[in-house]
Amino acid sequence: MTLLILFGLFAVLVVLEVPVAFAMGLSSIATIVLTQPIPLSIVVQRMGTGLDSFVLIAIPLFVLAGHLLNRAGIADRIFAFADALVGHVRGGLAHVNVVASMIFAGMSGVAQADAAGLGVVEVNAMREEGYDPAFAAAVSAASAIIGPIIPPSVIMVVYAVLVQASVADLFLAGFLPGILMGGALMAMIYWLVSTGRIHAPATKPMSYSRLGKTFVRALPALAAPILLTVGLLAGVATPTELGALTVVYAMALGFVQRELTIRDVIESSRETLITCGVLVYIIACAVPFGWLVATSQAPMKLAAFMMSVSGDKYVILAIINIGLLIVGCFMETTAILLIATPTLFPLIVALGVDPVHFGIILVVNLLIGTLTPPFGVILFIMMDIAKISLAQMSRAVLPFYAPLLFTLIVITYWADFVLAVPRFFGKAN
Repeated sequence: MTLLILFGLFAVLVVLEVPVAFAMGLSSIATIVLTQPIPLSIVVQRMGTGLDSFVLIAIPLFVLAGHLLNRAGIADRIFAFADALVGHVRGGLAHVNVVASMIFAGMSGVAQADAAGLGVVEVNAMREEGYDPAFAAAVSAASAIIGPIIPPSVIMVVYAVLVQASVADLFLAGFLPGILMGGALMAMIYWLVSTGRIHAPATKPMSYSRLGKTFVRALPALAAPILLTVGLLAGVATPTELGALTVVYAMALGFVQRELTIRDVIESSRETLITCGVLVYIIACAVPFGWLVATSQAPMKLAAFMMSVSGDKYVILAIINIGLLIVGCFMETTAILLIATPTLFPLIVALGVDPVHFGIILVVNLLIGTLTPPFGVILFIMMDIAKISLAQMSRAVLPFYAPLLFTLIVITYWADFVLAVPRFFGKAN
């Protein structure tokens, strides 16, 4: 009865377009009033306890660093370097788009930041070169979700707090899946262009002098993800401390290059406050919601039911993937993460799946959801940039589901691939 009321009210409120945070909070309060003989003050207590985590400080730091780097003209420098590096490959700027997103992923940590910041540069450049605007938007959207997979990653920090996993392990585990996703997207682009399904203008010949010049201009920007990676591997600082160092580095870089002003810093801080204010409130409201789910023994019941369906962990992981992909079409990423993690984690533990491995599976699932209509947030961001309709955007992005799902399958069933980097550096068992 408790679960029926909780999820029933939540579903009704979401259908009525009540913001997800308020829907979780209101459904939790109503469920306690109707089914639990406990004071409502437990809601506030749970919200406060859920936010009492030092690791969460890393979120605003990485978001602020991404905004600062974006305003410091980093996107243009990265795009120019990527163009010199792979612009000669068949498919030209489409490949440049993916490589630039992979590099920018080491700075932003938020897919929306990649799409909104680098996406403007990418779409405009591809349009001027003669690419179809819908295709340019689709490539930019698909490559933007690499952002939270290659560290830093805000969504990984939230997952780590929920299951008490190592943020450093999750960050390191994201490297190979992120590179695989980028490579798979580039393979699809090459196939689309080679078969004539997509018209691509003639490419420029490789120029080593141009590559050298753009590399030098982009080097200060490229140093940011390198410093972050070295810091993680060497263990010289926690992810939160590395976030603070990245902010300082971004500000210093921007002022030295004279591309960042005090007004930019203030505006970046304002954008960070808005982004993190919304995110933190969603996390706070999700805590009592998750507590009610846990106290109703839903995770244990789900685990028992799934184990009765099949004792094979690979079958169960396939069912979980399908379920998350379907839910991702209709719900916001953070909300799914906050509801699915406490619900599924006991089942994952029972199956013997490594928490870091499952974290990467979950993150990739949720990010694919940001590209699926009717509510994929990345789709709407790119539609606005490219000035195209949802129908055009949906058709253009359709071929890119294949490489994204291929990546999801590989990381789901090849745990050693996901955990190779953290194990190599002695960060995981």
